[in-house]
Amino acid sequence: MNDRIPDAPPIILPVTAIDESARPQWSVMIPTYNCIAFLGDTIKSVLAQDPGEAKMQIEVVDDCSTDGNVAALVEALGKGRIKYYKQKQNRGSLRNFETCLNRANGHWVHLLHGDDNVEQGFYQEIESLFLANPEAGAAFTNFSFIDGQNNKLNIDTPILSKKPGVIKDFLFEIAGRQLIQPPAIVVKRSVYETIGSFYAVHYGEDWEMWARIASRFPVAYSPKKLAYYRVAYNSGISHSSFLSGQNTHDIIKVVDIIQGYLPVSHQGKLKKEALVYYAVFCIKVANTLLLTNKEAAFLQAEGAFKMHKNLRTYFWMYRFYLMHLLKFKQVQKMVKSNL
Repeated sequence: MNDRIPDAPPIILPVTAIDESARPQWSVMIPTYNCIAFLGDTIKSVLAQDPGEAKMQIEVVDDCSTDGNVAALVEALGKGRIKYYKQKQNRGSLRNFETCLNRANGHWVHLLHGDDNVEQGFYQEIESLFLANPEAGAAFTNFSFIDGQNNKLNIDTPILSKKPGVIKDFLFEIAGRQLIQPPAIVVKRSVYETIGSFYAVHYGEDWEMWARIASRFPVAYSPKKLAYYRVAYNSGISHSSFLSGQNTHDIIKVVDIIQGYLPVSHQGKLKKEALVYYAVFCIKVANTLLLTNKEAAFLQAEGAFKMHKNLRTYFWMYRFYLMHLLKFKQVQKMVKSNL
């Protein structure tokens, strides 16, 4: 397999470079690549909650960005408080995440992508979850979606529990679909040392990771919306995968991997649930792409149909082709009127 996409979870080595007593509680690791327009907000959202260098490592890990001077931005905002590391060459997102995890010195690792951010109180809430639930291997909060102008989007996120605490049978819930976005979750470094880093796909690699964690460790949750996941700004890995259709292949692969984390009694049911959900999701993506990129729209529709065929997918597929036909007729009418 391409070295940029490991075919097995890369090893995360234990911390040996510093004395155990000198390790910070937190490592906020910020992987970044060509998102300098948003990186400043990401950094500021962390610095606003900074408990000090003794308690929190903050480091930006740059995968050779070409859209601006990341080092200068880190220095201007961090004033020496934030470490900066640049890859020797562009490694791709999975290898950059691996670098972040291996460079993390803290006991609790927050992998905060350079275009996302967190709300005031996020780190305090995560700490409360870990202290109240010491058996948890990871803890996350609810989150909001934002666009390229920091506007909150009207996209519902499921409330998994009204009270904070460990979610019972969380593996069965997350096996059906992605329920966590990266800025909202913090994972104990010891967990990454046990199960390894991200692998297999560029789209959905986080979903696979959270399911892998849930298969081995309890996961704690708070319903408070304290993290922001950025979408809808026509850039980034997700957007690129939508245009190429790679996301549909990656989703199927992740669903198959997650099957291996489940007891046999739950495998078939949850696989169907996941494939049905993402088949409809991809057709909805296709609808949003019809006006701007018809080729990408049809790749999404084709991929959705390969995932699962049932009444729901037939309905959405019919709706997609009807919208395509209506748009074609509208364009045809406009052309004729201009002749």
